[in-house]
Amino acid sequence: MSDIEEIPLPERRDRPVTVLHRVELAAVVALTGFFKLLGVDLASAIAGNFMRHVGPLIRPVSRKAERSLALVNPDWTKSEINAVVKDIWENVARTAAEFPHLSYLREFESNGRVEMVGKEKLDAIIANDKPSILFAPHFANWELVPSILHHAGLDYSFVYRAANNPLTDEYIINHRGRVMSRRQVPKGKRGGRALVDALKEGRSLAMLVDQKLNSGISVPFMGVPAMTAPAAARLALKYDAPLIQIELQRLKGAHFRFTVHDPLHFTPTGDTAEDVEALTIKINEALEAQIRANPGQWLWFHRRWPKELY
Repeated sequence: MSDIEEIPLPERRDRPVTVLHRVELAAVVALTGFFKLLGVDLASAIAGNFMRHVGPLIRPVSRKAERSLALVNPDWTKSEINAVVKDIWENVARTAAEFPHLSYLREFESNGRVEMVGKEKLDAIIANDKPSILFAPHFANWELVPSILHHAGLDYSFVYRAANNPLTDEYIINHRGRVMSRRQVPKGKRGGRALVDALKEGRSLAMLVDQKLNSGISVPFMGVPAMTAPAAARLALKYDAPLIQIELQRLKGAHFRFTVHDPLHFTPTGDTAEDVEALTIKINEALEAQIRANPGQWLWFHRRWPKELY
């Protein structure tokens, strides 16, 4: 067994297993196997085209995206919103269908699937003894981001949200352990200590920082106040770790552009609370620019803003 394989994977979500959980897992395994057999291009295209037409009919989910789009784009027409919702469903479906192909997609040097922009910056992060905090949103195929980082040779831990189904959670953890870092940190209090330990041990962090956190801080996101997780900013300030945006864009089908940005420029004032808020705002501004450029590639299906604003 290699040293990497000796790194323990996180325990699955601690919940009683039900019959429904087993049925859901069987469906996930069957679909994953089906998409694997099809090959990445056909799997991505079939899933994307199917959900582009069927997804908008799933009203409880689509309605969340429609309301969020209307909230932050008050000048948009209904037809403009509906067009983006179709794009969102297509991208999410393609991402799911591409999941069993991550080990192939990440081989950007040989297959041309990923156009690298700023590769020298990623190489510098890898070569630097000082850890960095790499942040991104749920955008394009967000599962591919940590896969590329792992393939490139970055020593890092990444934060994930545990699936509600404990069996599916275990299945996903195991698959990610093969194509991403085995150092997976569950979101929330359970993983807080692990993030600190990673930075202290010289490992970088990879974080998806775009989802709502009720216990976070209220700062603008796309022009509207939103409860936002301050962890990335707080850790960056405390451990003097540069905050670097990683941007993945879907170009056409299962082809992508991976961009490594320069570190966010920020000069602390010494007031911790104010600095955390100001730096969190800068993170949100970076995400907003990426999302507004290609709104159909962001995951709009979670209620990002306060319920009373919808």
